[in-house]
Amino acid sequence: MIITLFSDGGARGNPGPAGIGFVALVEDQLVYEHGEKIGETTNNVAEYTAVIRGLNWLQTYLTEHKEITSIEWKLDSKLVVEQLGKRWKIKEPHLRELALECWKHLSLFSIPCLFRHVPREQNSAADALVNSALDS
Repeated sequence: MIITLFSDGGARGNPGPAGIGFVALVEDQLVYEHGEKIGETTNNVAEYTAVIRGLNWLQTYLTEHKEITSIEWKLDSKLVVEQLGKRWKIKEPHLRELALECWKHLSLFSIPCLFRHVPREQNSAADALVNSALDS
């Protein structure tokens, strides 16, 4: 069984007030969603933070759901997808630290995780959680 996560992060002002959101689906059924404000930061930090929050949640979920055999992660940040896939260099030290944290989490999983870039329109549920958090 595949678990699919959609995540998003955004900052109003870049840098500015920022929020994150992620949703998790198993066989097209929503199993979890989360959105929150994360303070003042940039869009890229917010995108990475959304992945990290999702990985934290996923670690617990996978211990209770052994039927999951792979992870598909979809986000509209090409930068994060390419950097986590190690196809693009990470020049900014603060983003490198966030990527290292992601890789550390991923190394704990015994199943594969594929990060895929999707158009913003296909990431609307996670985007809505970001905006809801920022508007609250």
